[in-house]
Amino acid sequence: MTCGTRIAWGVFMGINVAKLRAEYEKPHYLIPTSDGQILFLSAWEPSKPSKTALLIFHGITANSAVYSMLGIPVADAGFSTFGLDLRGHGLSDGKRGDYPSKARLVADVCETINFVKQQGFEGVVLLGHSLGNLVALEALNACDEHVAGLILLSVGRTVNPGAYPKMSMGQKLKTVGKLLFAYNRPVIEYKREGMIGLDDPLFTFKYTPRFLRILDAQKFAKQYQFPDHLGFPVFAGVGEHDEIFSVETTRAFFDEVPSETKEFQVIPGAKHAEYPKGCWNGLIAWLKQHFT
Repeated sequence: MTCGTRIAWGVFMGINVAKLRAEYEKPHYLIPTSDGQILFLSAWEPSKPSKTALLIFHGITANSAVYSMLGIPVADAGFSTFGLDLRGHGLSDGKRGDYPSKARLVADVCETINFVKQQGFEGVVLLGHSLGNLVALEALNACDEHVAGLILLSVGRTVNPGAYPKMSMGQKLKTVGKLLFAYNRPVIEYKREGMIGLDDPLFTFKYTPRFLRILDAQKFAKQYQFPDHLGFPVFAGVGEHDEIFSVETTRAFFDEVPSETKEFQVIPGAKHAEYPKGCWNGLIAWLKQHFT
């Protein structure tokens, strides 16, 4: 896979995003942003639209297409489901592995929530997976007026020991140099055991230091504080065999959620990014309980 800077005619180091979007045949929407870019929104829709929509924010390296393993069974259960490709990911515009600013990230998220709401839904349930939790929680701080519920998958204050390879002193020095001298270039490679999408050109494995500063997972885990109160249902879950977050650390994060209506589940047989068939039954039951 190759990643890189945007070329003027819309080709990203051999990946013509606009052409791939035009050829994409599965249900989707294109969202024009206030700064003239296009965001790609996957859609998994039941025969009859639900009153409340589900909006998925993907994890690092991924894109919305990966979440068909969730979108399809949830739509089959009767819930209109959408998945956003973050700017610089999948079939959305933007320099690969980059975000121009946190303000632009927040604007993209809020504009997407408004777009979904305008399709005729009473409200939108936000679902974050891994890094997508940061995106979902940013929305709570900026544009929560249309948020009807929150789903947090695989998130905690600390990661499992050994989840990421340790860097040598030389690697650490190289990383510091990249942070100082290549702030806007995709030079930081994301690696861990068990990664998926290694042969998929629409996955993103190199990021700019700027992106990793805007969506700083380590800082988030240590410093994030929930609002004083969340007036809607909240669900939190973690895979039984998640390689990055233990059941205990995810449960501890869930315990901080300031909602009077919340539920925690361990997803049977699941890893961080691999989910067996039928594992979403608990989440679907929660959706039916609160949004039908």
